[in-house]
Amino acid sequence: MQHDFNKLNRLPPYSLGEVIELMRAARRRGEDIIDLGMGNPDLPTPDFVVEKICEAARNPKNHRYSQSRGIPNLRAAVCEWYERRYAVDLDPESEAIAIIGAKEGLSHFVLMTIGPGDVVLCQNPAYPIHQFSVIIAGGDLRHVPLTPDSDFVENLEAAFHRTWPRPKMLILSFPANPTAQVVDRSFFERVVAFASENDLMILHDFAYAEIAFDGYKPPSLLEIPGAKEIAIEFVSLSKSHSMAGWRVGFACGNRQMIHALTRIKSYLDYGMPQAIQIGAISALRGPQDCVAENVEIYRERRDALVDGLGQEGPGRWKIEKPLATMFVWAPIPEPFTAMGSLEFSKRLLAEAGVAVSAGIGFGEYGEGFVRFALVENKHRIRQAVRGIRKFLREGGA
Repeated sequence: MQHDFNKLNRLPPYSLGEVIELMRAARRRGEDIIDLGMGNPDLPTPDFVVEKICEAARNPKNHRYSQSRGIPNLRAAVCEWYERRYAVDLDPESEAIAIIGAKEGLSHFVLMTIGPGDVVLCQNPAYPIHQFSVIIAGGDLRHVPLTPDSDFVENLEAAFHRTWPRPKMLILSFPANPTAQVVDRSFFERVVAFASENDLMILHDFAYAEIAFDGYKPPSLLEIPGAKEIAIEFVSLSKSHSMAGWRVGFACGNRQMIHALTRIKSYLDYGMPQAIQIGAISALRGPQDCVAENVEIYRERRDALVDGLGQEGPGRWKIEKPLATMFVWAPIPEPFTAMGSLEFSKRLLAEAGVAVSAGIGFGEYGEGFVRFALVENKHRIRQAVRGIRKFLREGGA
């Protein structure tokens, strides 16, 4: 029997998976592949957090179903974090919820609030779930170009006014994955003003809130006056505290939007295991030296990659240093631009032994770029630089 799954058929092919499969095949053949493709943090979770989780896991009280919106102490710790970092005042009872990573929270919120006929605007390039969540929910997706040579807010205004029915939601993420683009408060002020005027909900994925370099501090959307009237922000401990595998995040903002997410989660899950929630409290309230150490490691890796590829000589690849995230977004060098990002990524894998993500996998405006994830140590990154320069030198010829 053959089944026709309508929502599955609406999803485009996952082009990022093509390079992953080629990498796995190469490793099965015994080849040494340096994986700078998937943004899977390699740094360990801080010891004090792991110890707290283990301690809590031994307590039978934590073996029962938890609360889908998070235990009260975790929601309180989340609100303390916002107050400490951004001077944002939140009610832990109605304006904060624990989620099983930012990806789960955002996609479930879209599933709850978007249906057939609803139009959603999303920056492009974007982290895939930002776009695919709309398709899974049955909504209509419209792209807003996020390109180096254009003003995003002007692109947003143009996309909104040429769309009918009027869009209901805008999905953003800054610092951005994959482009590592950053913004300032004035950017969010323009976005909030436009969204307020046009009755547009904002979802902001703030996964890289604490991964920033060279004095830059990413602003929270919720810092902006009026943002809590229209927006919800998703934060993750995956990168800041290296808790990717534990699946820890939280969402904060508009009460009605938090209530909608609470309702759907009450049907679909019981939240994070309680022992992990207790560990997350420790991460938020404990010493934050671990975050600064992680940021410094990512900065050193960024410099090793960008400086190494940018050194004078044959095979040079000049790339701008990002001010945030654990990624480097790089324009494909000449004379490889004509082959496109997917074919170029395959060539890097086959001939340089380095896996990267093709820009086209993040949307049409990602074509012409590749994304490096800084998830290998400096020694391996320098090895990758040597392989890439050799490939550019010989392949370019």
